[in-house]
Parts: sequence; C-alpha cells; structure tokens
Amino acid sequence: MLVALRNILKIWLLVVALAGVMALVGWALGGLRLLSIFVFAALLVALGAWWTFDRVALGMIGAREVPVGEAPLLHSTLERLAARAGIAKPRLYVIRDGIPLTAATGRGPRSSAVALSATCISACPPAELEGLLAHEVAHVRLRDVQVQTAAAVVAALLLETSRIGGFFQRALLFLLGPIAAAFVHALVSPKRELAADRLAAELCGSPHGLADALLRLEQAAELLPFEGIPAAEPLFTINPFAERGLGGLFVTHPPVAERLRRLRALDPG
Repeated sequence: MLVALRNILKIWLLVVALAGVMALVGWALGGLRLLSIFVFAALLVALGAWWTFDRVALGMIGAREVPVGEAPLLHSTLERLAARAGIAKPRLYVIRDGIPLTAATGRGPRSSAVALSATCISACPPAELEGLLAHEVAHVRLRDVQVQTAAAVVAALLLETSRIGGFFQRALLFLLGPIAAAFVHALVSPKRELAADRLAAELCGSPHGLADALLRLEQAAELLPFEGIPAAEPLFTINPFAERGLGGLFVTHPPVAERLRRLRALDPG
C-alpha cells in the first residue's frame, strides 16, 4: 500500500537525518575521523530506538500486558482481526486508568502492541470493541505505528528536557513545546486516521461498530479530563486532551464528526 510505503520512507528519512546531523557535528569537531565515529554512534542510537521505543511508549501511557487467561475473548478477537489483516497478532495491553480509549504502538506488522483502557473494556459492547481493535490493527498493517511511536517518544523527550531548566523550566517549555509539536506534525498526518478507519471497516465487515465506539469515546473525553503526556496524542484512537494550552499543539486527529460521516457513508443502508 502507498500509505505503508510512505511511512517506511519517513522512518528511513529520520535515520538519515540523524546520521547527517551527527556527521556534521563530527566533521566540525574533528574532521573525517570523528565524522565516521559520530555516524556509527547515530546508527547505534537509531537501532536502540527501534528496539525500545514501543516499550517506552507503553510506559508513557501506563499500560501493562494482559495474559490470555485474563481476557480470552479480547485475545481471540484480536487474533482474528490480525489474521484478516495479514499481520502477526499484536500483544494486548490494558491502560489502568482514564477515559475509554485505545492506542497502538510497535515496530511494524511483525511486532506491535494494542492497548485498551480498563474503562473501555467495561463500557463498550462487543461490536464497538471489535471496531476499536480493528482500527488499531489497521494502524499496524499500514505501518502507522512506527511513525507515530517515534514521533510521540521523541516529542515527549523534548518536553521532559525542559525539566532540567530549574528556574528557567517554563521558558524552556515555551521553546521546546512548539519544536516538539512541529516534529510530531511533520511526521504524523491526520489522513492516517481516515485510512485506518476505512481498513477497520473492511476487517469488521461493517463500519458501524467503530463509528459507535468513536462517538462513545468522544463523549467520554468531553465529560472527563484526561491526565497524560500531550506528546502521546498520536498513539490514541481520538485526541483525549483538551485542545488548549500545550495539549492544543499536539492535535493530529481529524474531527470525530468527519470520521463518523465517512464511516457511515461506507454503509448508507
């Protein structure tokens, strides 16, 4: 798919950009010898990020892995959807607190994770849960998880860097917040959600379960505040943060009303 190829290209461009910056620093400090050392270090950093960023992202949203015996029906549904999408079954996680919400992260179709909040599992009927799981499986199939995971973790690291400022922490946050948000928006397109919605409807055989779930999630987000790192916004199914202040900088989801309109149009009857 074109979307998947575009996401692969974005990841490689990130690696090349990191290596390029490190090469320039090495050249400025010590010529060709340091340039080669810095480029090698950049590739090691990229490799380490590739293997660890998904676990960092799961830690950011406070998720724990769910064994099969604890939620056999969810595991069965996830396995069935993954088989339809032609990917390896993602690991299943639960987010302890918060509003009804789901998220996805990972390194691609062979290694990924899907997380649901405990309130989502208890509040959503089976058809809606299937639609939400299918939406996250679609993100894995389209390789969105690679890009949104990298964007969320790097942006969160930039925001956390402001904490070292001490007295100048607020000034650093005003500086680094927009930089982190710009990095997220450069990598993450709102169109990815529309593509994942369409694929999820195909996997479920109907768009209405996901549409009903999105409406439920949006209503919950309007009623209850969500505590978390705004940089994690790309990981979630909808934007759970208030669109003001720092949270307003990281909005990468299209309006839920637009997503509902497009989903309902897939099955007007």
